[in-house]
Amino acid sequence: MIRLVIADDEELIRGALVTLLSLEPDIEVVADVPDGEAAVAAAVAHLPDLVLLDLEMPGIDGIDAARELQPLTTSQVVIVTRHARPGTLKRALSAQARGFVPKSTPASELANIIRIVAKGERYVDARLAAAALTEEESPLTSRETDVLRLTQEGLPTKHIARELGLAHGTVRNHISSAMAKLHADSRHTAAAIAREQGWV
Repeated sequence: MIRLVIADDEELIRGALVTLLSLEPDIEVVADVPDGEAAVAAAVAHLPDLVLLDLEMPGIDGIDAARELQPLTTSQVVIVTRHARPGTLKRALSAQARGFVPKSTPASELANIIRIVAKGERYVDARLAAAALTEEESPLTSRETDVLRLTQEGLPTKHIARELGLAHGTVRNHISSAMAKLHADSRHTAAAIAREQGWV
């Protein structure tokens, strides 16, 4: 029996997933939760075989939740998303997600993907994989990426500097550089562009 935790902030979709996947004879949904933080807590509490994470959730997103789960549990992770970008696929794989699928995937196919990943194999939607091979690499350095990630979380530059252990002026330099690379007129616009491309 594959024990599963499902995290999705859209109650209707989460409920449908729970209902449909529970019909599978070898899948048991042990918890369903509305956000990334609750997903991490549920995975630690239930130690499921697999955690199914929506990419876009309030608080921490599915990829950040996957990253937080790594030292806490051996559960495999599958990310599902409505708006898949190749850059997001790369972020998911770097967070050790074993599966990456669009929300348009039929429930029966999703059940088979869950079985594949539960065995320790990897599954990536073929269209997303093909797009990732031709996608332009992020022009941002790792520090610029960190700064924009914290910018999109709404942190002021002084807090970003404290969070990253950098001087305030250094953070401002990273922001200026990222804005120039992304042709953005503000740090918030730069963060939005980077997120849209799946780079943060």
